[in-house]
Amino acid sequence: MKFDVLVEIRLRPGIADPQGATIERALPALGFAGVSQVGVGKAIRFTLDAPDEAEARAQVEELCRRFLANPVIEDSEMSLSVGAAP
Repeated sequence: MKFDVLVEIRLRPGIADPQGATIERALPALGFAGVSQVGVGKAIRFTLDAPDEAEARAQVEELCRRFLANPVIEDSEMSLSVGAAP
């Protein structure tokens, strides 16, 4: 089966986010008042071949743990959907 995968990676709570802070400070000058708690992260999309959803989730978790995210400072969240047939 083919799965469409979306992995979102964000900094853990308490880790400084200078990019998010810079964006948050700039927004009022651009006319966007009331925006707070801006955080910058990564979104990674790909297609994965796996026999079933459980195996696909296990592979993506391992991929995040070993390569996509730094588990010391980042959290990752995945979503899977069955891909369209070719």
